[in-house]
Amino acid sequence: MVVDVDMFEDSLLESAGRIRTRRGLTTATSLALQSLLLAMLVSLPLFFTEALPAPLWLTRVLVSPPPPRGEPAPASASRAGASEIWGGRLRMPQRIPNSIAHIVEEQPPSSGSVGVPFGMPGGTDDGVLNSILSPGAVSRPLPPKPAISRLRVSQGVVEGLLIHQVKPEYPRIALQTRTQGAVVLHAIIGRDGTIASLQVASGHPMLVPAAIDAVRQWRYRPYTLNGDPVEVETSITVNFVLGN
Repeated sequence: MVVDVDMFEDSLLESAGRIRTRRGLTTATSLALQSLLLAMLVSLPLFFTEALPAPLWLTRVLVSPPPPRGEPAPASASRAGASEIWGGRLRMPQRIPNSIAHIVEEQPPSSGSVGVPFGMPGGTDDGVLNSILSPGAVSRPLPPKPAISRLRVSQGVVEGLLIHQVKPEYPRIALQTRTQGAVVLHAIIGRDGTIASLQVASGHPMLVPAAIDAVRQWRYRPYTLNGDPVEVETSITVNFVLGN
């Protein structure tokens, strides 16, 4: 079998040349697309300038124009050291002052009549009409204290006020019958500390007369309420024990 070697070599060289040509075209196309994409990315901020921060040298400084001739200057500019405001905006100072002057505000004149504070008869300097804290104010009388004729007090409190106590005499009939126990009396003590009245609340009938006779002689310190002595209503217990 005879193979034409020259024809085979020519076909190989032709195929190699086509492959190289296709590779070069692909590389050039890729480079062109990448360059185009890079150029688009670089030029994109130029189309959307509002998203970029404004440089400092482009910032405008608004300076109000000086007032025209013949027009009076603003009231705030007449004071030394005060900020100048023109057209609702703060005007830039023409020069930097060496020192800051102390400004004293003027007090507005009083709108009231002469000699009467705030123009009201009977008014006071603190603005409170007839104030009790103001000199010369009219003070209102205090309401009268409620009259308390009698007060209910516990037996323990009354025992602390006792200043004179008479021991009851044990009845003979109670001794013979060996009767003992407690006698409870309902008592009213007057403003002077003496016993005003006594009533039997409980107790043995043999022991009650001796208890009443002894308690009538007892004396107490006057019970006071807000500095005034009052009558006291309380209970008094007298114990009768054999052997004492």
